[in-house]
Amino acid sequence: MARRVTLPPLTGLLVFQPLKGRYCAECRRGPLPLLTLEDGAPRCLDCADLGHLVFLPSGDTALTRRSREESTLSAVVVRFNRRKSRYERQGVLVEEEALARAELRCLADAEARRRRRVRDARRRAAQDALFAQAFAAEIRRLFPGCPADRARAVALHASERGSGRVGRSAAGRALSEGAVTAAVVASVRHLDTPYDRLLMSGVPRHEARRRIAAAVATVLRGWTEAGFGSTG
Repeated sequence: MARRVTLPPLTGLLVFQPLKGRYCAECRRGPLPLLTLEDGAPRCLDCADLGHLVFLPSGDTALTRRSREESTLSAVVVRFNRRKSRYERQGVLVEEEALARAELRCLADAEARRRRRVRDARRRAAQDALFAQAFAAEIRRLFPGCPADRARAVALHASERGSGRVGRSAAGRALSEGAVTAAVVASVRHLDTPYDRLLMSGVPRHEARRRIAAAVATVLRGWTEAGFGSTG
């Protein structure tokens, strides 16, 4: 019993990539890399008046669509998949000038997208800089004794885009006291206590935090009380 072969939906001229050597029924040239069928007989592209077209492989949907839009004459290229018992699209044949025009259109779009990405990156950078300034100002409000350079460094670290740190959380974006304090505590823990050395020596994280808790509290208290001293 013969297998049923599924042809792709016909949206124009159809050209085949043969799986075995086929010869043109008109000019006898071959084996043919591409052919058309006329009354069931193979024809080379030249005999089918398609020899001036160029092959554009599948893969770039926009380029394929625009090439066909620009081309007065085009054809879909298919190849038979024995395992799936069906023809699968391999690309299109289009006029060379049409392909060139389509490539220019796609390049223009790519350049527009690149410029938009640059603008978006600049806009995000400006937003991030403003947010880091606000975060640093909130640190200085809560901890007046915190050096300005340190506050800026904490704010930049905590609010780095894509870092997943507390400054990028909803609470951090809202400049909640808890989020800002958490960022400061993390900085003090790593820079002003032996916390990192304890971790490197094998002390469990929770135990290391317990050991340095008093040192962290001392630093925070000093930064907080500095504000009261300046107004007294």
